Amino acid sequence: MDAFDRLESVIASRIGGDPTQSYVAKLHARGTAKIAQKVGEEAVECVIAACGNDRAGLIGEAADLMFHLTLLLQTQGIALDDVRAELTRRDGLSGIAEKASRPKE
Repeated sequence: MDAFDRLESVIASRIGGDPTQSYVAKLHARGTAKIAQKVGEEAVECVIAACGNDRAGLIGEAADLMFHLTLLLQTQGIALDDVRAELTRRDGLSGIAEKASRPKE
């Protein structure tokens, strides 16, 4: 089990816990919009760290982003294996070809 699998497991075990005792449970209780907002905040912090060439900061912010993204995915019933499967499906496609294959909105 790698770090991402452990993270997913820990989040799953805490999502229905006591919001006064668990950050995961607290965010989950606040709903999808709040979790999505946290994902956005962490993504912006990653961008800021990257633009500032702050390697350590980027690593830390990326960890925060992955944490919040994993929580968001779980609240939507999406497992990391679902994301892995999508990445596998895209393997070998150029980014341009993959984007062109998406349904038009």
